[in-house]
Amino acid sequence: MKIYVASSWRNAYQPGIVALLQRADHTVYDFRNPPSGGNGFAWHEIDGGYESWLPGQYRNALSHPLAKEGFRQDLAGMEWADACLLVLPAGRSASWELGWFVGQAKATAIFVPEPMEPELMYGKGGLTPILITIDEIVVWARKLRDLQSNC
Repeated sequence: MKIYVASSWRNAYQPGIVALLQRADHTVYDFRNPPSGGNGFAWHEIDGGYESWLPGQYRNALSHPLAKEGFRQDLAGMEWADACLLVLPAGRSASWELGWFVGQAKATAIFVPEPMEPELMYGKGGLTPILITIDEIVVWARKLRDLQSNC
C-alpha cells in the first residue's frame, strides 16, 4: 500500500507515523524526505522572513523555482499514492492535499492525536475515518492493504 502522509513541518507526530507505516510494510511518501532526495520544501529556503510577507510577496513566492519544485514533488507523491493519512495538527496545504485525495476518490483518514478545534468538513459524510490511536492507524492501513490485495 502506498500512503501519502499529509501534515506540517511543525507536527511532532509526523516522523513517528511515517516510521510506523514503513515498519508495517507500507510505502510512504514523506514530504520531509522526498524520494528525489534531500529535505522537502520549506518556505524559509526562499526567505527566512516568510512569516511576515505581505500578500504580494506571498503571491510572488509561489512562482519561485524552489516553490514550484516543492509543489511538483508533492503532487507527484499524491498521484503515486493509493491513500492519504492526514496527521493533525496540520496547516492549510495538508488540508488541500486531503481534499485532492477525496476528489480523486482515493482512500483517506485523519489522525487526531490530541484535543484540537474541530473541523466540520473533515466529516466528509462519514467516509473519511477519524483515527485517534496508533492502533487505529495500523488497523486502517492493514484494511487498505487487504482490500488492495483482494482486487
